[in-house]
Amino acid sequence: MSEAPIQRRPRKSFDWSTAFIAVVVFGAAIVVYWRDGEARFLEILSHDVTLFIDILPKVLAACLIASFVAVLMPRDVVVRWVGAESGFLGIVIASLAGVICPGGPITIFPIASAFIAVGADVGATIAFVTSWTLLGYGRALVWELPFFGPDFVIWRSLVAIPLPILAGLLARWLVRALGKRWDAGR
Repeated sequence: MSEAPIQRRPRKSFDWSTAFIAVVVFGAAIVVYWRDGEARFLEILSHDVTLFIDILPKVLAACLIASFVAVLMPRDVVVRWVGAESGFLGIVIASLAGVICPGGPITIFPIASAFIAVGADVGATIAFVTSWTLLGYGRALVWELPFFGPDFVIWRSLVAIPLPILAGLLARWLVRALGKRWDAGR
C-alpha cells in the first residue's frame, strides 16, 4: 500500500509578488523603449527570451528533483531529525545540510520546499536555507577564495556560523508565538 500524497499548501500562479514583478518589468520595458528605441528594446527582449528558454529546463529539473526527494525521504526520519520537536539538534542538522548541499537557488529552494512538505519545520528549513546562503562551500570555493583569499573566507565563515542557528531558533519561536496566525494564513 502506498503512502498518501504529500499535502502542499495551495499556491496561486498569479499573486501579489507576481503582480509587483510584472508592473516593474512593464515599467522598465516602457522606459527602455521610450529612452533607447525599438532596436535596443527588441535586443534586450530577445536576449531575455533566450535566457528564459535556457533556464526553463533547469528549473523544471530542480522542481522534479525536489518532488522526488520529497517522496523518497522517509517522513518519520525527517520529522524526528528536523521536525518541530527535534530541538536545537534539528536546527544544527539543518544548518549542516545547508553547508554541504551543492547547487544554486534553482536547486536549493525546491529542496527546502520538499523538506517542509515531508515534515521539517519552518525553523529547520530557514536554518537550512540561511546556512546554504551564508556558509555553502560551493560559493566559498568558487567565488570567495579566489577573490579574497583564505583569511577572509575563514573569518567570514566563523562570523557567519551562528547566524543560521539563530535564524532557525528565531523562526521556531515566532511560529510558536504567532502559531494561530500562521496556521490561519495557510
